[in-house]
This record gives sequence, structure tokens and C-alpha cells, in this order.
Amino acid sequence: MADLFNYHRRESSVVNVGDTPLGGDNPIRIQSMTTTSTDDTEGSVAQAKRIIDAGGEYVRLTTQGVREAENLKNINAALRKDGYNTPLVADVHFNPHVAEVAALYAEKVRINPGNYVDPARTFKKLEYTDNEYAAELQKIEDQLIPFLNICNKNHTAVRIGVNHGSLSDRIMSRYGDTPEGIVESCMEFLRICKRENFNDVVISIKASNTVVMVRSVRLLVDCMDKEDMHYPLHLGVTEAGDGEDGRIKSAVGIGALLADGIGDTIRVSLSEEPEEEIPVARHLVDYIGKRAGHLLVPGDEYKGFDYLHSERRKTNAVNNIGGENVPVVISNKIGSKDDQYKADYIYVGGQLPENINKDQNYIVDFNVYQELDKLGSLTSKDNIFPIYPYNATPFISYDNSKLKFLVLQFGAPSDEYLPCLKHHPEIVVVCVSNHQNRLGDQRALVHEFMSNGIQNPVIFCQMYRHSHEEKSDFQLEAAADMGALMFDGLTDGIWLMNDGDLCIEDINATAFGILQAARLRTSKTEYISCPGCGRTLYDLQKTIARIKESTKDMKGLKIGIMGCIVNGPGEMADADYGYVGAARGKISLYRKKVCVEKNIPEEEAVEKLLELINKDKNS
Repeated sequence: MADLFNYHRRESSVVNVGDTPLGGDNPIRIQSMTTTSTDDTEGSVAQAKRIIDAGGEYVRLTTQGVREAENLKNINAALRKDGYNTPLVADVHFNPHVAEVAALYAEKVRINPGNYVDPARTFKKLEYTDNEYAAELQKIEDQLIPFLNICNKNHTAVRIGVNHGSLSDRIMSRYGDTPEGIVESCMEFLRICKRENFNDVVISIKASNTVVMVRSVRLLVDCMDKEDMHYPLHLGVTEAGDGEDGRIKSAVGIGALLADGIGDTIRVSLSEEPEEEIPVARHLVDYIGKRAGHLLVPGDEYKGFDYLHSERRKTNAVNNIGGENVPVVISNKIGSKDDQYKADYIYVGGQLPENINKDQNYIVDFNVYQELDKLGSLTSKDNIFPIYPYNATPFISYDNSKLKFLVLQFGAPSDEYLPCLKHHPEIVVVCVSNHQNRLGDQRALVHEFMSNGIQNPVIFCQMYRHSHEEKSDFQLEAAADMGALMFDGLTDGIWLMNDGDLCIEDINATAFGILQAARLRTSKTEYISCPGCGRTLYDLQKTIARIKESTKDMKGLKIGIMGCIVNGPGEMADADYGYVGAARGKISLYRKKVCVEKNIPEEEAVEKLLELINKDKNS
């Protein structure tokens, strides 16, 4: 298991992918995927060059048929002729023979256990006896071993890429739609690779649901360790979407794993031009990598904590913080009147605003609060609360506020604050850190609380220094820093601070976006949209823009927008409605994972989707 408090990369075996190996002591590799048809040599070469020029170290291309697989030879040759030696990766679904052809011309081939041998998901509940199940596993072995032999002969690496949206009916029948089922889908193939002594294997487990993705990868690493496997990992949040939401969602999931030292190559899946993914991935890798070699965090893990099946930490409910309440957002400034994302609490420091809003909670410095209390000036006492630095802990007992905030950092002497917290359940801790590995530092404080029976809620305060031009960096870093803390179940709130000219509306929107990306609090419509590839059957980017504009005010709704059928129906189980490419220019609409209308002309499909949503809303 990962060291919860001290960063170091997981030890993995080395996989040779052309002349760019991954795993072991190699750098974490960055990659993307073309959206062109792999039949289009010129277009694919041009797009691959843009990915490589942006810093991509692998380029993946869809190969849905033998013709596309064979054309990889021409694409590869054209790139090498122009001095581009970046390895190419073939992406194969549904057809083992295509994978065998692609292995002749690509440096790596991705296969999906959900559809490599098993047919496409039908969502039917099938029953297997143990003998029947064993016979299905034998089918996998019969198909996989000849493929591995071809890869071995041609020095071709393999990625076993499991997608939550395309688990087989066979796996679903025995394990259900669970992280355990996702892991077993992968392990079935890995056990054959190990038995055949085929070692150039990379693994990915992806989902649009970050909770499922992170938990599944954590479980996979544990399962591999138990079976003495150390294959490198490819990380990604599939169907993350576009724009700021796509970046934040990717950083929450990928960042949570990178911060625990897990991951050897990453792809940030955005519904944008593929080269736009590269700087996002690069910033995430570089940001987390700065933790290497940090000063030791001497944390002790709480014995009741389960990293693999984490649940929300039990806390007291104080006002609207902790207990069963959704995590709150604290802000440093009052936003504009039309700010879409209003913080739950606003820190105003040493001076209250002239006009107190009775619907807004305020936090003031403790000395100001006590002075106002003495003067009888707290006419709106129910929504004004004090905050204490650690060195003012002794003054807390003189304050009768129903909610108090106390700023703490791991490493401060605990003999004073632990008794105080036990005696004052109305205290909410604001956990700060200036450690090089802030995740480990902040985790250590909360584990100390749990080990001592402390149930006060915890707000994580993260501090940055970015200009308005660096807004994307701010969003990525804040999302990556919060990821593991949220998936560990430790988060009762988030307070983002920035020393720079970033506007408060952007800071607040980022905080709410991070909580939504981790499925902790919903504040807007969520779009589960794929990045597109050569299988995409309609203009994905324009369609996403139209759907988002038409549905942006439908708070709490999840809409899946999929370019093709590969993951479409499976991801619909995690969405309220789905818009899926069915054929060239034809769309099928889903209500969750049930197809309700097929083969709608593309020009009519967005309106039909809105009709379906409105019909359900009014029924």
C-alpha cells in the first residue's frame, strides 16, 4: 500500500514501448489520441505531429478494422521520414484479429478486456456455473496467447485497458458494476500475461466517475501486489468533458493517484483538440513531481482507516458543517451579486462589511469578534463566527459562539489542542500546510484526530500564488491537492486562497467544481463527454457546445455525450441522459442505460434530447 504521508513513486517494472520505455525509474510519460480517421494518412500524420510538438510522448490512434490497422504502417513510415520517432499506439475494440494486425505496425496495442473476446454489453443478467465461467476464461486464453506471441516476436507492448463503461456481461454477472469487478476484468488478462512470461504490459482502469476510477486503481495495485505483479499504470479519467470542468475533473482523479506515487503514464481526456491535452497533463505531472525528496512527515495511520474502501470520517455536525452535511466552501472575499457560486462562509478578517447580509455566514478574527461581543455590537450573531490561530487556543473557552474555527497544522504541539477539541465539539478545524508534500501533512493531522477519538469537522485550506493568466494552473493544482483528501473521506469543506489577481468568482467556481468532480456536492449540470477519436460519428465539439448551452441551468443533471457505441451505453448508467453516435450522422438517445430512441438524424437529435428531458421533468 502507498505511504499515506510520504511521497515516493510506486516501484513498477519497465515496459519497452519503441525507444520510449515507461515504468521503473523512467519519467511519467505524457500521451494523447488522434481524432482523425486512421484511414486518413495525411490527416493522422498532421495531427500526430501536433501532439508530439506539444510534448506528447506516445500517440494513440483508433483501429476499428483491419484496414485501419494496416494503414498504421503508412502513418508510422510518414512520421519516421519526417524525423518523428514517437511510438504509436493502436486502440482496438471488439476484434482480436485487428489487434494481431496492429501489433505488426504499432509500438503498442491497447485491448479492452470488456470486448476483446466477450461480445458487446447487452446489460442482461446472465447466470454462469463455475464450469461455464471457467470455459469463458479458456476462450480468453485461446485468443490472447496467439496475440501475445505476435507482440513478443515484433517487440510490441500491450496495454490492457479496462473501461468502466464497457465491462462484459460475464463480469457483471458475477461481480456486479463494482470496482472489484473492474479489477477482476483486468486481472484475468494479467494472469495469462504473467503465466506466459510476457512482461511488456501496461494497465489502465478508467471511468468518468472519479470515485470509481480512484477506488478501482487503488484496489488493482493492492491485488497486483498480492500476486507479485508490478506492471506500470496508465492513468486517466475517461469522458472528463471539456474546458475548466474537464481539467478539474481530470486533475481530481489523476492527481489523487499521482500524489500517492501511482502512475507511469497519463492521458487527460478532453473533448477538445488532442494537442490541448498535453500541457494539462504536463503541468499535473510536474506539479506532483515537486514533492519528491521532501522532509519526512512523521504521521501515524489510524488503525481503523481503510485506504481501499474509505468512507466518510464520522464528525459532529456544527451548524451546517460536518455530520451528514455536504462539504462547505469558504471564501476570502465577497463576490459580485451575480456570482453563480456563493460561498457558504466568507472570511472578512478584522472588519465586518458595512452591510451584513442575513443570508450569508461571516468569519471574523477572534479578537474582533470578542471586542464586538463586549460592545454588544453583534446584532446578527447567528451568522458571524470567530476564527482562532493555534497560538490563541486558550482564548476559545471565553467565547460562547455556537461555531468556532481553529487553524491547525500538523506538527504543532498536540497536548493543548487535542483536549480543547474534545471539550469543544463546536470547533471546526481549518487544516493548513506549507509542507512540500501538503497531502501527507494534512492527512497526518486528521489521522491524529481519528486515533484520538476527535470528531470535530475539518476544512482543508489550500494556498496558492497565481495570476489571472495562470488560472488553469491554479485549478489543476487545487484539484490535485484536494483529490486524495476527498476520496479518503476526510473533507468537510474546502477553502482556497490565492495571493494574486485571480478574481474571487473564479476561485469560488473552482472550489465548487472540485467538490462536484469528486461527487461530494452538486452545484451545476455535469457533462460526461468523450474526447473523440476516429470512431466518432458526428461533430462532437459543436454538439457538446449546443447541448451545454441548452441545458446549463439544469442543476444536478448528468448528461452523457458519446461519439460512438464503445463506452456509450455503459457510461449511461452513470448519467441521467445519453446522446450516443449510432452510425454516421445518426444518434441514439438514452435514459440512463436504456436506449429510448434510435438512429435520429444528427440535425434533429439535440432538440429530441431536450424534448425527452422536458417530458420527464413534466411527467
